[in-house]
Amino acid sequence: MEELDLLKKSWNKNENYPKISEERIYAMLYKNSSSAVKWIFIISIIELVFGLVLNICMQFTKSYSENITLIKEAGLYYFYESFTVLMYAVIIYFIVKFYLVYQKVSTTDSVKQLMETIIKARQTVRNYIIFNLTSAAVFMIVIFSFVLHQTLIKQSLETHKQITIGIYLGSIAALLIIIGVVIGLFWLFYRLLYGFLLKRLKKNYNELQKIDY
Repeated sequence: MEELDLLKKSWNKNENYPKISEERIYAMLYKNSSSAVKWIFIISIIELVFGLVLNICMQFTKSYSENITLIKEAGLYYFYESFTVLMYAVIIYFIVKFYLVYQKVSTTDSVKQLMETIIKARQTVRNYIIFNLTSAAVFMIVIFSFVLHQTLIKQSLETHKQITIGIYLGSIAALLIIIGVVIGLFWLFYRLLYGFLLKRLKKNYNELQKIDY
């Protein structure tokens, strides 16, 4: 955006060619916005592919098999499979929306349409992040709570010691703290990953408001 700032300074000094300057500024904002949305689309695809590859790799680990066994024993395997499929389906839906927004940005030919598309792009990214964080929190709370319960029962049977309320509540508190930290890291990751692009779009939107359309 440094080139745009320099052009604006030059524009303010020279009042003879406002129309040409406006067109150049719009062209820069158009190009910058299109690039930002394109990167949002690309990053979301990379994120999906990385998640799929990581999930496939984890299936060959011993801990994954043990956790699946605990999930089955807790009667949550159907929930686990259904929720996983639903999450991927919704993520793919958002990726398609990102692509459609990118297409719209690439074909728009007016300041007003570009501003409306920028608003839609930023809102779609926010909804995408909210969905990912919320679904991850719900998934972990449900699965880990039941797995923790099954683990405590197994330990009780193996050690012949009864599970006290203190141990149970302490385990739940520790679990919630761990989940909170994980969600916080995910939020930080999304803030760093998409935050820069969203700021670019917001700045572009503010600059477009100054153009007479």
